[in-house]
Amino acid sequence: MLARVLLVGIPLLAVYMYHRLRTYRFSKYAHLPQLKSSLVWGHLKVLHQYIRASLHPDQSADEIFAQMCHELSDPPVFLVDLWPVSRPMAIVSNHAVAEQISRSTKTHPWSLPKSPTMSAFNYLVGPKSLLMKNGAEWKTFRKRFNPGFAPHHLISLLPCIIDKTVVFLRHLDSYAATGESFEFMELTINLTFDIIGAVVMDEDFEAQGGGDRKGEFIELYVELIQSYSMQDEEVRLPWWLTPGKIMRRRRLGGRIDEILGGMIRRQFAERKRLGDGKAKSRSVLSLGLQDVDELSDDLLSVTVDQIKTFLFAGHDTTSILLTWIFYELSRTPRALKAVRDELDEVFGTDPDPRVVSDKLLSADGEELLSRMSYTSAVIKEMLRLHPPAGSARYSPAGSGFSVTDDKGNVIPLDDAVIYLCHPLIQKDQSVYGETAHEFVPERWLGNSDTSERTNVDENGHDGAAKIPPGAWRPFERGPRNCIGQELANIEARVIIAMIARRYDFTKVGLGELARDEKGRPILDERGQYKVKDELYSVRQITSKPADGVRMKAKLTDQAAPLE
Repeated sequence: MLARVLLVGIPLLAVYMYHRLRTYRFSKYAHLPQLKSSLVWGHLKVLHQYIRASLHPDQSADEIFAQMCHELSDPPVFLVDLWPVSRPMAIVSNHAVAEQISRSTKTHPWSLPKSPTMSAFNYLVGPKSLLMKNGAEWKTFRKRFNPGFAPHHLISLLPCIIDKTVVFLRHLDSYAATGESFEFMELTINLTFDIIGAVVMDEDFEAQGGGDRKGEFIELYVELIQSYSMQDEEVRLPWWLTPGKIMRRRRLGGRIDEILGGMIRRQFAERKRLGDGKAKSRSVLSLGLQDVDELSDDLLSVTVDQIKTFLFAGHDTTSILLTWIFYELSRTPRALKAVRDELDEVFGTDPDPRVVSDKLLSADGEELLSRMSYTSAVIKEMLRLHPPAGSARYSPAGSGFSVTDDKGNVIPLDDAVIYLCHPLIQKDQSVYGETAHEFVPERWLGNSDTSERTNVDENGHDGAAKIPPGAWRPFERGPRNCIGQELANIEARVIIAMIARRYDFTKVGLGELARDEKGRPILDERGQYKVKDELYSVRQITSKPADGVRMKAKLTDQAAPLE
């Protein structure tokens, strides 16, 4: 009797469980456009097919999402099912929908919370990081560290930025003298890490020093970042599939916490000894702790995580930005000429970095930076074309959260991980037209402001005024915009001002110029030099140029080696 019951019951149970699984897997997000998904593997097989078919299997996942979006006829939101290794993602490709997610609402006064998938970066930036926290707790942390990133305070740090840039120039001079090729991004990473270390902690990490001068902290930090390999970042595997890597990150992150904690304790003790009025440091750390009488273990832990966040974001975004800028300028002669002409007008015709730095450090320094409108347009266009990262949010279960598309259709996103895909949003042809994928700084003339403001025409140009504000969001928008965006803008303008007229850069390897039979670069109809192969982005936490942008540098006719 029991055998008969089992004989009938087991198949029925299997059918029931199959239907329950199928309902759970497919019905919840059935309303979202998506490619055909496997019950067992979700879209992992589809992603693998895209990767195999690509000329560049190591390209950023954002490029694959762009192909998927196009195959689905460019919907404003579509689904990528990462079962069984991660949650399904609702990917946003439309600026108007993105605005609904990033804005403040009655239910979510600080916009939608960050996605729980962000926990993959706990060892890098810490679980108490501004990037991880939500609600009132996030607001408290943000308020504490806002003063250190206020524009008027950052301008006072120009001497520090310039001093670090001079070290950068000496490295470039050395390569120019030998004719040796070098990875431009490696140099910019070291430069921006030295700058952010000084700005945030008033510490000299000597990342640009090289060799034995690089201390334990830099070595550990580089090793930790490298543990997030490009391949791992395409699909973030759960911890139980990569226990060895997780243990390695835990060890590295723990030691970094110890070192930073010691630095913070030392600086806090020194400030207490001198008193706030006599303390010399005006770093982000000092300003963030200026009202603190006792450095509790909890506050120390919170501070360590914010410092780790500022160190990572502060060096990563700006180094990527600078690297892409000088690559694109090297292959776009009209833009390079326009930048150099503007610098001649603003700083005078002598490109000597000492002359430029003297003017930047004068009482007119801030006003001179504000006059770099074409340079700012280049920065803005580069952040549009090559945004380092998007933003991952989460709509809590039961919140009933939904968005509305341009046609008035309501799209439920309850209990969904939502990815605001910046490369898709910022290259939308319905906004940017036929040049959406091209380097056209001129589109921003009239509003080359690189902070989060509306695209309002200032000087009679209507190009930027026609671009919806939410269609440009490299620093994200709304309450949770990037705390350090103004620092990145100032850094980029200062560094461009000091080197754009000093060197001619030539790409080597991937992305190098194509030449005619006489060895001359070939100008295309867009005003750019043709290349043998297009340089593309790969992902290692954020999107970076594939080969580190290998370059050769040569001093221009107007430049002389530094003494």
